[in-house]
Amino acid sequence: MDNNIAERYESLKSMVAERKSQFDRLISFMENETTWLIAPASTKYHLCKESGLLEHCVNVAESMLKIREALDPDISEESCVIVSLVHDLGKVGMPGNPQYLINEPTDKQQQSGYKADPPYRFNKNLTYLSVPVRSLYLASKHIDLTEEEVQAIVYHDGQYVDDNRSVATHEEPLTLLLQYADSWSGFVIEK
Repeated sequence: MDNNIAERYESLKSMVAERKSQFDRLISFMENETTWLIAPASTKYHLCKESGLLEHCVNVAESMLKIREALDPDISEESCVIVSLVHDLGKVGMPGNPQYLINEPTDKQQQSGYKADPPYRFNKNLTYLSVPVRSLYLASKHIDLTEEEVQAIVYHDGQYVDDNRSVATHEEPLTLLLQYADSWSGFVIEK
């Protein structure tokens, strides 16, 4: 992991105070029992590289905190950090069963010098859950989340996902901040 990302990540983690013990349990689980620290953010799009997921979540958290400061400083910084770090947690898959696998070329392809493209592939042996649902499934075993935090995590992709239309016009401010920070990070910062 890049030292700059590691420092930024540690700084964000230090911002959680009210639910520190729960958050520490969640982080310990993420870092020690999943691929959180090495997983890519995608198989072929933004930050399709080792530790891309962590970098993306750090970018989202930092963006969200800036937007929060400008638009609604009454929203909890702690909530912003938690939902930013957890919003794509489902991309780790399950302990011992990652969502993204290194896309290894066949022996014949390796002999010809072929490199796998894309570098990662989806693990077909993983029970399908949407990323937000898996994120909640994993996180809620370790930390209590507010209704607003749950909504933000579940609907963070905004109207890009058909299933999210049910929340249209009912988004809480935290959800809107996460949607924008996630889009800004994926389409601008990580471009």
